[in-house]
Amino acid sequence: MGADIHRSLLAGGILDRLHTVARVDTSTTITTITDASPADAHRLAHVEVLYTHWGAPPLTEDALHRMPRLRAVVHAAGSVKHHVTDAVWKRGITVSSAAAANARPVAEFTLAAILFANKRVLDIAHGYARTRRQPSLLPYFDGYGNYHRTVGVVGASRIGRRVIELLSPLDLHVLLHDPYLDPAGARALGAEPAGLDELARRSDVVTIHAPQLPETRHMFDARRLALLRDGATLINTARGSLVDTEALTRHLVSGRIHAVLDVTEPDVPPADSPLYTLPNVLLTPHIAGSLGNELGRMADWATDEVARYAQGLPFAYGVGPDELSRSA
Repeated sequence: MGADIHRSLLAGGILDRLHTVARVDTSTTITTITDASPADAHRLAHVEVLYTHWGAPPLTEDALHRMPRLRAVVHAAGSVKHHVTDAVWKRGITVSSAAAANARPVAEFTLAAILFANKRVLDIAHGYARTRRQPSLLPYFDGYGNYHRTVGVVGASRIGRRVIELLSPLDLHVLLHDPYLDPAGARALGAEPAGLDELARRSDVVTIHAPQLPETRHMFDARRLALLRDGATLINTARGSLVDTEALTRHLVSGRIHAVLDVTEPDVPPADSPLYTLPNVLLTPHIAGSLGNELGRMADWATDEVARYAQGLPFAYGVGPDELSRSA
């Protein structure tokens, strides 16, 4: 994992828990494998389980050659695409991910964004700061609120499913689009199945939870963004590449729609981007996922997986190559 992240990840007794189920080498954090020092190379040669996190080096064939005893990779974070390569699967190494744990804060962030969007909290706050007077509530806020609004969820991923679950007690209508889920599956989750264009046209809020794949790049392009109804809000906590940022910016500058963007393309917009200052945009630097003490949830889940491995049990949150082909 990265050079500093372990200080936060392994706080709160996590390291003590790991010591109860495994012999843990705490003398160093490995940030490179193929260029490891002789001492680190000696340690790697005896490793049976890698406990990884953000900043993990790629597990290439060369890297795996230096770890002949490696049998499992336990990732105390979400996606493993950044470091798990085809070489891992070819060697029969089992992989686990705490993606399900990381899905929870993203879904919670999304829920808050949906409720605030329909209530126009950002707009009202800006107006209040500008006028510094109590507005006339009834006429000024006509059409705002969360009663019987339609929310379109794009992607029945872990996060998408959790968002639907969190929305279920509320007086909201949920549309769902996912090419891997049949209509009966969507209804079983408590959502109405819809095509992507239909979802864009009908929703007051559209929230994206699809994976980054070649076929999902710019799934919200200029044409589909134009389908969004006036006043609609687009929420993206997935990947910036799923939205044509240039086309979206044009719509946002016009004031026609609103956006909550936790991810963009590029990851950090240019310094002169209107996204930083538009009153109808909430722009955050990829904070929807685990933050602060929420790292502890992922570490707890990953440590549970190490305990299962030590007992000879299968992983509860195992990841396979087929799943990776359609996940973030």
